[in-house]
Amino acid sequence: MQNLKLFCDGGSRGNPGKAASGYVLFDHDKIIYEGGKYLGIATNNEAEWQAVTLGSAYVLDAFGPGIKLEVYLDSELVQKQITGVYRVRQSHLKPFFEEIKKIEKQFEIISFTHVYREKNKDADRVVNEILDKS
Repeated sequence: MQNLKLFCDGGSRGNPGKAASGYVLFDHDKIIYEGGKYLGIATNNEAEWQAVTLGSAYVLDAFGPGIKLEVYLDSELVQKQITGVYRVRQSHLKPFFEEIKKIEKQFEIISFTHVYREKNKDADRVVNEILDKS
């Protein structure tokens, strides 16, 4: 079974302000794909959620469900909401949670792990490149 690592990040300059989501996919220690999206005006939490949603959906579309996906994000709040430690209380974030739960069911194995910002530099770089161009 193929084992991939997905690093996700979101950022908002202003919170709310210009926002973007980015993700970087690794096979072993090699970057195999980078993606992201400019979101317009959004909060940091919305951008973090969308990074996980966009990145996970990309992996599912590109590789199918028969893989092990390890998702890493530097938002401890979002990680704890995805894994059920915290509830998603804000109604505008619930659709992201529901989308992740749909995607999660399609993978053979998927995990969501919090990492510190310095371990998430590649995804952060993608976010800042998108924001710098907007």
